[in-house]
Amino acid sequence: MPAKDIYHDAVKNALIQDGWEITADPYFIKYEDAELYADLAAQKPIAAQRQEQKIVVEIKSFIGRSPMYDFHNAIGQYIVYRNLIQITEPEYNLYLAIDDLTYENFFQRASIQLITKQNNLKIIVVDTQQERIQLWIN
Repeated sequence: MPAKDIYHDAVKNALIQDGWEITADPYFIKYEDAELYADLAAQKPIAAQRQEQKIVVEIKSFIGRSPMYDFHNAIGQYIVYRNLIQITEPEYNLYLAIDDLTYENFFQRASIQLITKQNNLKIIVVDTQQERIQLWIN
C-alpha cells in the first residue's frame, strides 16, 4: 500500500464538501501484470443527466527539491494510470490534484502549460488550508 500524500486528507475533504462521495481510498488499478494504487475514487450524481460522474484522483504535493523533477514523476504516473484506467474502467476520468500554491507558482510556467495541454491533463486545484476546490481544469 502506497504512502499517502501530505495533502491527501485536504483533497479528500474538499471533494466531499463539493458533493462527491469517496468510493475508494486508495483506488486499486489492475491490468494484466500491473497492480497500482491511485489515491482516491469518487462519484457525484449529475441531476441533468441522471447519471453519475466518476473520477479517480492522484494527489501530488510537489515538495521535493525540484518541482520539475516532481512534475516528471507526476506526469509519468498520470499517463500510466490514465492508460490503464481507460482500458479497465473507462467510465472513470483521472484527475491530478495539486495545491493552489503549486498551481500558481509552477503550473503557470509556459513549459508546464504546454506539457499539460499536450498531454490533456485533467487537474483539480485545491486550497489545502481551507480544504476547498478552487478550480477544475478539463
